[in-house]
Parts: sequence; structure tokens; C-alpha cells
Amino acid sequence: MRWTIKPIPESKEIERLSKELKVDDLVAQLLLQRGVSTYDEAKKFFRPELSDLHDPFLMKDMDVAVARIEKAIEANENILVYGDYDVDGTTAVALLSSYLLEEHPNVATYIPDRYGEGYGVSLQGIDFADDNGFSLIIALDCGVKAIHQVAYAKEKGIDFIICDHHRPGEKLPDAIAILDPKRDDCQYPYDELCGCGVGFKLIQALATQKGESITDLIPYLDLVATAIGADIVPITGENRVLAYHGMQVINSNPRVGFQAIINQVKKKELTITDVVFIIAPRINAAGRMEHGQHAVNLLTETDLKQAEKFAAAIEQYNFDRRSLDQEITKEALTQIQENKEEERFTSVVYNENWHKGVIGIVASRLTETYYRPTLVFTKSGDKLAASARSVKGFDVYNALEGCADCIEQFGGHKYAAGLTLLEEDYENFKAKFEKVVAESIAPEFLVREQHIDAQMELSEITPKLMRIIKQFAPFGPGNMTPVFMAQNVQDTGYGKGVGEDAKHLKLTVTQKGSNPIAAIGFNLGDKLSQVKKTNHFDIAFTLDENEWQGAKNLQLKLKDLR
Repeated sequence: MRWTIKPIPESKEIERLSKELKVDDLVAQLLLQRGVSTYDEAKKFFRPELSDLHDPFLMKDMDVAVARIEKAIEANENILVYGDYDVDGTTAVALLSSYLLEEHPNVATYIPDRYGEGYGVSLQGIDFADDNGFSLIIALDCGVKAIHQVAYAKEKGIDFIICDHHRPGEKLPDAIAILDPKRDDCQYPYDELCGCGVGFKLIQALATQKGESITDLIPYLDLVATAIGADIVPITGENRVLAYHGMQVINSNPRVGFQAIINQVKKKELTITDVVFIIAPRINAAGRMEHGQHAVNLLTETDLKQAEKFAAAIEQYNFDRRSLDQEITKEALTQIQENKEEERFTSVVYNENWHKGVIGIVASRLTETYYRPTLVFTKSGDKLAASARSVKGFDVYNALEGCADCIEQFGGHKYAAGLTLLEEDYENFKAKFEKVVAESIAPEFLVREQHIDAQMELSEITPKLMRIIKQFAPFGPGNMTPVFMAQNVQDTGYGKGVGEDAKHLKLTVTQKGSNPIAAIGFNLGDKLSQVKKTNHFDIAFTLDENEWQGAKNLQLKLKDLR
């Protein structure tokens, strides 16, 4: 792992902001690194206001979408709310459907089957709408590339409104309205919304037309915050406002479905990291192991007892998912070794029996071992389907575009994508993907990078600093948890490996006679021998609190040591 220290702002700027905000130089430095340079910007950063949200009608086609929905409600039309089967899609469907149902009873939801229909808008879904008398489909977190499907719906007299956040193709579907801030012709001020975020802008616009205020929509923000965390979009701008207030809802008055999950994990207060690693995997497990509609049912349920039954079933799906992804990851690693592909620029593996619902997780796991662009394939009907994951700095979507002649269909983001191809094209694709990546990836992208926000002395760590750092939350892309570096620290002699197979590292460190402080390094157990061999070492860490028997104590969460 290479350590990269972020540029330190000019000392005059640090001193100015420190005096203006009455904070330590270290805090001023962290704020400047995040683009916060004035009192007003700091106020917005630490206390995001819902009034800072943009006018939803600034989004291209928003007025058209609102008018069509209002017409559908007035004419008593049947509306089908359609969404992807992942967290972003199911939360978006839960959000929009529950909002519309408040005044219009003829609303139903549809989540495509991951295995029978695949990602995005399906012809089966349109047939369902046609068979059941739906004249308007509102697609969330998908649809911006569904040119053929939207045309098929139009032939059947079904209108489409698309709410997406993925990068559009050269041609847009012939829909009534396409809400996507990544459209080239959309001048909306913030283009990093997730799919659920675009859905929220739609209900914000509908609420405005009804004379409702933004405070009337606060109960929906737990869904938006969950989608923001799970979809790994930047927690900046509007996303920071939505995530900040959404986390307050989750921790004070969450919807019944979230409450049922939280009751199971028995955690008093959740951070957005907890949402990503506790709530999101359980919602995702429904679509991975059974059907995404189960997640929508949980998220729209209003009776706690029924929600607890749904949550118990989803908990079992999540348990099954964990077992599968561990098993398949072992098989995939074995395949790489048997094929002698450890030194390649890419990992591309395939087994027709691998469960399609976990191949994305397995791809992420493989990048933890071999840090490089990765694809995991399985059989899906008469084709092969894959999930792709990338490494920091490398655009896997562009790499797939370079292999388009071998691919049937693909879509996604810079760091995560999905695709299908014919089985006979697999080997050609595998070779071409390796070639494209080898020719385009910068060597440094193949080495893990640990960003360091600031160097500090262990003596500077205080409860007050911890309280201020916590106010930087919610953390995520664009506002990551600050990582610090301390040089020439020592272990007090009690360092040891902990956990299964001693894979975690537990230390108590000191520096220049400072008070000892506990440190935990997850998956750093193999560093213990280095600690034992040397008197001094450098550490990269975040500040953390360890709660034990009701007492909270400061500790360091180690990212790396050298």
C-alpha cells in the first residue's frame, strides 16, 4: 500500500480559518481540504439545512413528469412504480409508491426478477403492466437506456416516466419525461444524485404543486440516506443534506421496516457506515436470494409485527447470501491460481453454477486479494452474465466499451458495471479485456493507495477533537473519514493477534512518552511480526470510539502501518 499525504493548505489560510471558526489548526486544515473556507461554508457543512436543496423544477423534464402524474391521478389511471432490485431501486420504489398512495389508490409496484428478467426495464414487466391495465410506468434507478422497451410500451399505449442517474447513451428512449441529472441537456446544479435521490426530487416537485413544504417529506429521508450510502455516491452537495437529515430520521423515527431490522441488530445509534454494512446488505439480500419485492414490502409496511416477520425472512436470506459468497470467493481464488493468472492486469473468472445474486460481492472480494479490475461470470439462461468491479482511478465502464464487439449488453458506473455475452464469446472477451486494461491502466492504479489527510502527534488526540471529527459525518465519497498519520510510535509490548485465526491486530501505542492509547487493525494480524521486530513504526489511522460495558474510550482504528 502506498501512502499519499493530501496537499496541506497554505499556513495563512489555515490560520485565518482557525481564528474565524475558533477551532484548532488541524480542524481548519481538514475543512480547507474539503473545500470549506469560510464561516458560512462551515455552517452549511456542519449544519446542512433542507432549505439548501435545489428547486426540483431545475431538472430537465420535471415539469412534464409532474403534469403527467397529476393527469394520471385526476383521470384515476393505474400507475406502476418500477425499479431495480438493489438497494437504490427498492428504496426508490418504496419512496415514490408510498407517497403516491397517500392520495391515489391505484398504484402498484414492480421489481424485476434478477434471474428471470435481469437488470433494468424488462419486456415481461411491460407485459405485466399491459395485462393489468396500467397506463403509466414510472421507472426508478433504471430506464435511461431502455430504448427498445419504452418503444414496446408505447405500442401498447403505456407511457413512461424515467427517473435515473446512470450515464445515458447517445440516444434517449422515447419517454414522456426522462429525469436524469447526467443528461447532457440537463442543467440541474447537482448531478451526483442516486436513483432514490432523483425519486425524491420528483416527490419534492409533486409536493410543491400541492402546497406542501420540504418538512412534510422528512419521513422519506431514511430511504434516501440508505440509498446514498449503499450506492456509494459522493456525500457532497445535496447528497450531504439528504444523508444528514436522513440519518437523523433513522436514529429518531425510522419507518417500521427499518425499525424491524434495527431491532434485530440491537444497535442504539447508527452511522451511515452502519447503514452500508448492516441495513443495506439485508435489503440487497432479498433481491439476491429470493426477490426484490420482499424488500419493498418490508420498506412500505406500517405494522411492526408484520414488518418483523418480513425482516426475519430477509435476515435468513442475508445469512444464506454470506455463506454463498464465502464459498464462491474460495472457488474463484482457486480458479485464478490453477490458471496461473496471479500476475495478470485483470481477474476474469467463470463458473456456470455460481449464484448470480452474489457475483458482484465476489468480484469485490477478489479485488481485496488481487487489486485490479475484476469480472465474475455465471450462466444466466442461454447467456453469461457478469458483475464488474474496478480499482480506484480506473474506469471499468470505459474498458467495457473497448470490448463492446464481444458483449451483448452492458451498463453501470466507473467502478461497478454489469454485462451479458454469449458463451462462445467468453474467451475472446477475456483476452480483449485483459489487453484493453493492460494498455490503458496506469501502474499506480494497481497498488492500493492510502490517503492521509494530516500528520499529527498522538498527544493531540483528545475527546474534544473526537467530538469535532464526529460532526464531519456523514462520511462517504467526497467526505471520507479523516485519516491521520503518526510517525515513530511504539507498542507498549502487549501487541497481539485477535479474532479468528488472529487475523486482526490489537496494539497499545505511545509516542515520545505520550499516554498509551489502544489501537485495533482489522485484517492486519500479519503485521504483528513487524511490530515485534522494530522499536518504532509509522501508523495510518482514523479516530474511533470503543464502547464496552457502557463506557466509551478513544481508540485508533489502524488502516496500515510501516
